[in-house]
Amino acid sequence: MKIKFCEQSVSILLIRASINTDVLSSEMRMRSGSVALLGTPIDPLSWEQAVGRILRWASARQSRMICLCNVHVVVSARHDETLARALQLADMSTPDGAPVAWLMRKIGWPEQQRISGPDLMWRLIAEAVRLQLPVFLLGSTETTLARLTQRLQQVFPDLQIAGLLSPPFRELSVTEDAQMVEIINNSGARLLFVGLGCPKQEIWMAAQRDRVQAVMLGVGAAFDYHAGVLPRAPQSWQRLGLEWLYRLWHEPSRLMKRYLVTNSLFLLALPGELWRRTRH
Repeated sequence: MKIKFCEQSVSILLIRASINTDVLSSEMRMRSGSVALLGTPIDPLSWEQAVGRILRWASARQSRMICLCNVHVVVSARHDETLARALQLADMSTPDGAPVAWLMRKIGWPEQQRISGPDLMWRLIAEAVRLQLPVFLLGSTETTLARLTQRLQQVFPDLQIAGLLSPPFRELSVTEDAQMVEIINNSGARLLFVGLGCPKQEIWMAAQRDRVQAVMLGVGAAFDYHAGVLPRAPQSWQRLGLEWLYRLWHEPSRLMKRYLVTNSLFLLALPGELWRRTRH
């Protein structure tokens, strides 16, 4: 399936304008069962619960939105109201980053595991093969999507890839955005993996609630990892919660400022969050 699109920047202004702010009250509400972590709703779920719930939604072809929340997402939401509102609209938000999972364990969910984008994507694709659920890949570059598709077909030869799209850097018109949604819906995909990066993917998914007839998952850099474009941290680094450091080592020019700012703000906010929890 060849579609003439280039890369990942969907019009942020168009997307921001598309989110129906009337869905939320002026005081943003928490999802039932979620935990407010530095203001962001995170769902305390096991791997089995998260995967099972997503597959049930996908089998019923429901329009759902899944966010994977690491430190960058949680801290950014404290300073970006549109991102915060998008996260409030999610049907599920998992603790992607090791520090986020650690904080959840400290405040009352001692068994909480990290549920990361790349791992969740891989596990869901394996289940999609078993259940014959078509998947769609949205984001990254045409080159990365081609490499990703090749690897997926090698590992999962029976996987149904309903389509792939690499949106352009430039802003999309309302018509182009509608055409993209139409392509996704007409493909029959049940799982839509979105690799546009934060905050683009979260805001775009929120704008497509009830428009895209599939379960949308914002998986960030998962496409690059699974395509072999970027190396992923070894399991030993991941277990120590140092995957961010491994990424920084490999992409210092792109990630230095981001990690310096967001990690510092997370550490500064941490004592207050823990103190607030102990009071209650």
